Amino acid sequence: MTGAQVRRAAAADAAMLAALAERTFRDTFAAVNTPRNMAAHAAASYGADKQLAEIEAEQIRTLLVEDGGIVAGYAQLRLGAAPDCVNAQAAVELWRFYIDRGWIGRGLAPRLMDAVVAEAIALGARTLWLGVWERNPRAIAFYRKCGFVDVGAHVFRLGDDAQTDRIMRRELRIS
Repeated sequence: MTGAQVRRAAAADAAMLAALAERTFRDTFAAVNTPRNMAAHAAASYGADKQLAEIEAEQIRTLLVEDGGIVAGYAQLRLGAAPDCVNAQAAVELWRFYIDRGWIGRGLAPRLMDAVVAEAIALGARTLWLGVWERNPRAIAFYRKCGFVDVGAHVFRLGDDAQTDRIMRRELRIS
């Protein structure tokens, strides 16, 4: 992981981000969801135009982690209202956080999380929150290791399947 860097996504990254986002979502969830629901989610969530709109949106921050010039993962923070269980006024959502399959275990996720925390603080957040599928123990363990605690649940729709996401939050240290 020598030379890994995190940077904000730019408009020129939209097509690459769309491919990365769909690939990492499918790699993570396709084996335990129906092809129809995966296709519905992909159609609604990914595409160069959709990722360009996210990159340019005022309420979304997209961070890319790259090593040796290769983008190996991304995270997105989203400004907006938090669920009541988060119980925080200055909260920012960690909306998406993915490392490409071939890069998992190389130390990029902690580096990306550090950048996420710094960006959330720069946005004025005192709390970072996220939703993670209750059937994704690897992600839950990673978030716990990063200081997140379970505070509730909400429904995430994947196509026609209503799934339960655990809501986790982490207090941020403001220096």
